[in-house]
This record gives sequence, C-alpha cells and structure tokens, in this order.
Amino acid sequence: MSVITPPPGDIADQDMDAIAEVAEKALERITAAKADIARIIFGQENVVEQSLVTILAGGHGLLVGVPGLAKTKLVETLGTVLGLNARRIQFTPDLMPSDILGAEVMEQSPDGSRAFRFIPGPVFSQLLMADEINRASPRTQSALLQAMQEYHVTVAGQPHDLPRPFHVLATQNPLEQEGTYPLPEAQLDRFLMQIDVHYPDLEAERRILLETTGANQAVAQTAMTADELAGYQQLVRRMPVGESVVDAILKLVRAARPAEDGSSAEGAKDLIAWGPGPRASQALMLTVRARALVEGRLAPSIDDVLALAEPILQHRMALTFAARADGHTVRSVIRQVKEVIA
Repeated sequence: MSVITPPPGDIADQDMDAIAEVAEKALERITAAKADIARIIFGQENVVEQSLVTILAGGHGLLVGVPGLAKTKLVETLGTVLGLNARRIQFTPDLMPSDILGAEVMEQSPDGSRAFRFIPGPVFSQLLMADEINRASPRTQSALLQAMQEYHVTVAGQPHDLPRPFHVLATQNPLEQEGTYPLPEAQLDRFLMQIDVHYPDLEAERRILLETTGANQAVAQTAMTADELAGYQQLVRRMPVGESVVDAILKLVRAARPAEDGSSAEGAKDLIAWGPGPRASQALMLTVRARALVEGRLAPSIDDVLALAEPILQHRMALTFAARADGHTVRSVIRQVKEVIA
C-alpha cells in the first residue's frame, strides 16, 4: 500500500495546529496558576512571571532580595500550585553534602548479614528550595552542581536519578555578606535566571497588611499536576522561533562579551571583564518561548528578548575594575548592550 507524504508546508501547518491546540489548554492552566499565586503573593507580578517562565523553560532560578519579601512563601506556593513535591533546605555553614544528597547506612538483617542501604536526601524532590544558598561552604554548594546540570547525583560511586521535573529555586540575601561564600561563576551559570525581588508598591503593601494579618488567610490550591507541567515544558521546546528573534538573541549575547572581533556594543567593550557563554543564548531561546506562552502567544518576539535580557545576563557577566570605579553597574551595561537590538 502506498503512503502519501504531504508537502513540508502541510506538515508545518499540521504541527502548528497541534501546538496551538495544546497551547490553548496550557494557557488555561497557566492562567489559573497565576491567579492562584496572586491570592497568596501580592505586588510581585514580575517575580511570579519570571519564576513561572523559569520552571516552564525547565530551568533553575536564583531569587535575590532582602529578607521579608516573600521569597520563601513564593517557592512554597509554586510547589503547591504546580503540583510538585517541594522540599526546603536551610543552608548554613555547618551543612554537609550528605545533608543534601543523602547517605548510605549499614543495616543488619535478621540472619546476621549486613548490607548498605541508600537513604535519599531532600534533593530527591521536584522543587527544591535552597534557602540562603551562599551561607553554606563551597563543598556543600558543589553538591548541587551535578544535580542541577545532569539531574542525578552520585553517592558512594553509585548514580541515583532525580525525579522529573526537577527544579532548584535558591534564595540569596544581597545585604548581609559577612560569613557567606559567594557562588562560583560555574554554579551561577547553572541558574537559568537571576530573579531580583524588590519592595512592593504602596497599594500592594496595603493589601499585604489587610489580608495577611487577619484570622482568615488564603491557602494555595493545586492548579496542575507534575505530569501536565512536564508536558507544557515539552510544548515550550516545540514553539517556533522567528529568525529575527534568533538573530536578536545572538546579537545581544555576543554584545555582552569582551569580544576581540568588535562585536561588543559601542562603548561597552572596555567595560566588560567576562561575559555570557552559549548557555546564555540557550537560556534566552527557552525563556522567550515560555514567556510568550505565559502571555498567551504562540511565538516569541524581540520584546521578549529585551524583557528577559537582564535576568538572563546579569549573573553571567562581570565588569572590569575601571568600569566599577567609574560607577558603572552590570545592569547599566546591559541596558547599553540592549541598544544593539532595540
């Protein structure tokens, strides 16, 4: 029996129709999730959106903000709303890698024989909150490197797969740095985004006062399952990206490097000590799609690239000493770099 193969254009049209159908259902669930989070977290719309984009893109996020801005509450709420098994680790200077990964213990059976049994640590979860991650020693911080990149851990020479989906949302206090261990560049690069958490505006803080100090407080409800979330993450990877968006991503990332070929943005080349690698380009390719889906669009635009430039790039680059001495900041340089595609 002969098989009729449709022309490539028809295949693309059929694929787009399938993507549109799945995206419509996904948007309903994502909108419900955002509404449920908004009942718990007030005045942090950008933070909530960037956190959802991070998870939909399948990555990890670093939440940076002063104490009391609901970073911990946000991660707890995300775990409930997205149907994920969430656990929390409070990072302290005395925390050991085995406290995160787990350990093998020797057990004796009734017949007298002995054998090792692996007891999983809190890293075996779907959403791991690493609270004040820079409080722990570099040895303990490195325990998360393999988990965040390869989605398994090695204990006593044996690999152990982590549940999927698996996400790390870490928090960091930018003020109190005494006695902390700054994250190394290699680990910072594992975070898809650095999400800055700012103070709420007046009306949001008024709502916080009225709705969180009474006898009745809102409780988060589950809006989707982990399997549904995994399906939406695959949908994000299937969404089409226009050539103009790809070019904008490449121009932006390459302009943020101290490149010798002159591809840095005008005036920014001498300010940058080191810049983002290809992982930043990959992060932008995924997050612009996820942001488009969250906003109800089937394809990303250059506006998505501009909106996500700072959270994607700011923890992947550093300025020269002369640039810092002249008062430049990473954010101001990123604003300058964005002009190459604006």
